[in-house]
Parts: sequence; structure tokens; C-alpha cells
Amino acid sequence: MTTAHTSEVQGAAAAPPAGKPVSNPAGQLGQNDFLKLMIAQLQAQDPLQPANTNEYVTELAQFTQVEQTTNLANASELSGAVQLIGRTVNYSGSGGGGTGKVESIQSTSSGTTVTVEGTPGITLASITEVK
Repeated sequence: MTTAHTSEVQGAAAAPPAGKPVSNPAGQLGQNDFLKLMIAQLQAQDPLQPANTNEYVTELAQFTQVEQTTNLANASELSGAVQLIGRTVNYSGSGGGGTGKVESIQSTSSGTTVTVEGTPGITLASITEVK
């Protein structure tokens, strides 16, 4: 793939469609974004000078490895949080923090949080002590 051609694909993928708000203000690429970029590259390549397929296979292998590592880290974090249920913890936060028993855990795309005696959304990083 030529440099000029690559910049065209990147420019097209980087610009949001007219009239649509930017849905990724943090600028982080996820799994779907990666696949969309790869498809855009394949669609925009010159049929007379196709890209090296080995590069795509290597990119997919790296992508799969990163995805599996991320899934493993999330599972480990979730497993650690499950072990906190019923335990008394101290936590700090913008509201000053507190102490209480962990009642439940929540796992979302933004991470794992716990509910401590009716106070939801406490991140694992804010827990300072487990009793």
C-alpha cells in the first residue's frame, strides 16, 4: 500500500460523517474500530497493486492476542471483585470514602465496580483496605 493511499484511508476513517457527533471523544480504538479500518483499507486498495496479505494476517494475529489479553485481565479483575462480596472494605473517593460490606459487583465496558452498603460505583482502585 502506498503512503498516499494510506493517508487517504486514514483521513477518510478519521473524519466523522457530516451531521453526526463524535462518538469516541477519548480517541481510543476498540475491536469494531479496528475491523472497520481494516475493511476500509481492503476496499480502498488498488486492485492492480494489492496489499501484502501477510501484513493483514499479522495484524489480525496481533489484534487477537491483544483481545485475549484484555479478556484475561477483565476476567481476573472480575474474579477478584467476586471474592470481596460479604467482606468489609475501606474505600476512598471524591465524596470522602467510607467503610462497609461489599453487597454486589458490577461489570461494564468501563470496568468493574462494587456496591458497598447501598453505595454503587466504587472502583476497585479506590478500595484501600479489605478486612
